[in-house]
Amino acid sequence: MPAVQIDAGDIVAGLALIIAIYSAWTTARFNKRQAAFQETADRLNQLLVEKESAETVAQKQADVSANFYKAGKNSYRLKVFNRGKGAATNVRFEVLDDADLLIDSDIERKFPVPVMEQHAVVELIAAVHMGSPSRVHIRLTWDDATGQEHSKELHPTW
Repeated sequence: MPAVQIDAGDIVAGLALIIAIYSAWTTARFNKRQAAFQETADRLNQLLVEKESAETVAQKQADVSANFYKAGKNSYRLKVFNRGKGAATNVRFEVLDDADLLIDSDIERKFPVPVMEQHAVVELIAAVHMGSPSRVHIRLTWDDATGQEHSKELHPTW
């Protein structure tokens, strides 16, 4: 059996092989980290796009609501208001119960409201007396830039 002789060229070739294997392992590890970073960046970009879309919708959306408030010693009003950022159009008001708390002629005179901008208010006179109920069941319906027939049922109390 012949004796194996290792000379300087074999040592250099062995070292080059070890360095090549280490470089390949390091490159694979780097590529794996880079892929994870890219995946995170893609998720963050998607979340940013969703947030911007939601903000765009919120800028166009109206939010109509109502609350009672005491206007004087024995005087109450129902304040219908738009707290959304968008304008509400064709705002309709409907009393859903038979509570005789609001004056029908006042409702008919003021509703439907063609346009309610942000922070706009429509006040209705409340006929509060000894035997009147403390709450009324109402439905507010409106349109805005995001669509038609948005509706909200409320039970404001005085």
